Amino acid sequence: MIHFIYLIVFAFLVTVAFGAFTAGDLNAKIRYSVKLFVEFIVISLALAWLFYFIPW
Repeated sequence: MIHFIYLIVFAFLVTVAFGAFTAGDLNAKIRYSVKLFVEFIVISLALAWLFYFIPW
């Protein structure tokens, strides 16, 4: 569970940084940051689910 919290914190910090450096008005920056945060979490969970079934 602690890994998921680290993932959320890291994703939040990265999306805030990317949103701050994105060109556009404040509304566009917020929309881009929220979209990027959701994509980051969904892709990470999808990869974790996929790797769960791969025998190492």
